[in-house]
Amino acid sequence: MMYAQKARQLAVILATVLVSASAAVPAPRTSSAQMIVGGITSQPIGHYEFCQRLPAECDQRFASTPAPKVTEYGWEMIQQINFSVNHRIEARTDMEVYGREEYWAYPVTAGDCEDYALQKRKELKDKGFSLADLLITVVRKPDGEGHAVLTVRTSEGDFVLDNLSDEVKLWSDTPYTFLKRQASFNTGRWVSIEDGREVVVGALR
Repeated sequence: MMYAQKARQLAVILATVLVSASAAVPAPRTSSAQMIVGGITSQPIGHYEFCQRLPAECDQRFASTPAPKVTEYGWEMIQQINFSVNHRIEARTDMEVYGREEYWAYPVTAGDCEDYALQKRKELKDKGFSLADLLITVVRKPDGEGHAVLTVRTSEGDFVLDNLSDEVKLWSDTPYTFLKRQASFNTGRWVSIEDGREVVVGALR
């Protein structure tokens, strides 16, 4: 058991080194690389309860500012943390981990999609990113199932950190329908997203 655990840790470290070696800041994109957000919308119940337990997480306000340019070091951190959290945390449902549905929390060893997003947000904040640019986002997968990811706002576009993929992608390069995300001006508020892409109506429910 100990050998298998060490082997897994080594594999993660080696893969992270490879990610670092190949990291490069994305080329500037057009304005369509940024999501178009609408007005204030409903807060997911899981996030509301998370805020009730940890109010300091949800009372931070920021001035509205353009998305920042990310340095090469920052882009490395984005890719490394996405990969590292994806491989450190075991994918389990809230019911399996907490015995109830929609329980948002920082994962210890296991969690579901929003727990991955929370952990990545925390680790990027610890590396110097502003919470104004680290936004938990609710999407719909092609099969109609709800899903949560972390969006990182940058001047090159809005990038998605997803527990279902080790590749950090521009939001418009993912297969998802984007519904809402945390507001960049208030960690406790949510705004709608105007997806702007063709959606097959029959796939929605």
